[in-house]
Amino acid sequence: MAIPDWPINERPREKLLQKGVATLSDTELLAIFLRTGTIGKSAVDLARELLSHFGSLTNVFAASQDSFCQLPGMGIAKYAQLQAVLEMARRALGEELKSGNVMNSPELVRDFLRLSLAHKQHEVFIGIFLDAKNHTIAVEELFSGTLTQTSVYPREVIKRALYHNAAAMIFAHNHPSGVAEPSHTDKILTQSLKQALAMVEIKVLDHFIVGNGTAMSFAEHDLI
Repeated sequence: MAIPDWPINERPREKLLQKGVATLSDTELLAIFLRTGTIGKSAVDLARELLSHFGSLTNVFAASQDSFCQLPGMGIAKYAQLQAVLEMARRALGEELKSGNVMNSPELVRDFLRLSLAHKQHEVFIGIFLDAKNHTIAVEELFSGTLTQTSVYPREVIKRALYHNAAAMIFAHNHPSGVAEPSHTDKILTQSLKQALAMVEIKVLDHFIVGNGTAMSFAEHDLI
């Protein structure tokens, strides 16, 4: 049955308008994004197949152009729309991140980092540079590496921090494996950066590890 033939209160778009976006399932949200189905399949059917194929919304967002477009009913136009939606969300969160004290908005920081890093297929190490009031000055990708490790040089981090006249920093990197747990190397690196930056009176407030749909905070686990 086509979606227009469904009861009004069961149609994803109408449900969103009547009950709010939070009441929709992942499938219903994807269906609204897709807008139309194909012959014999509604947008909800296609959305369900997308989630089944990739396993989660996070994996749908992280899908390569080739893997996304090869699925029936998908194509370059829908892939481009998906990437545009993701980038708009990242930019909106980035604007919010710069508007106030980041330490008062830990979930905002988490959401921004998840959108920025969770889809990466290799490790990326980023720094959030903060002023004396913990307002964001800049966010930069500092290093990138292979699927298993990233070489991070404290001297280069210090140079960028001094360039931005930062008073504090938050670090983050992703684990392409999807497991947001710190390795022994992660812990040593964090302490090395903390000690190096302390020499120029710059505080390290936190280090996040981003996995599949989550971001683990060193500060919340008393590891910094």
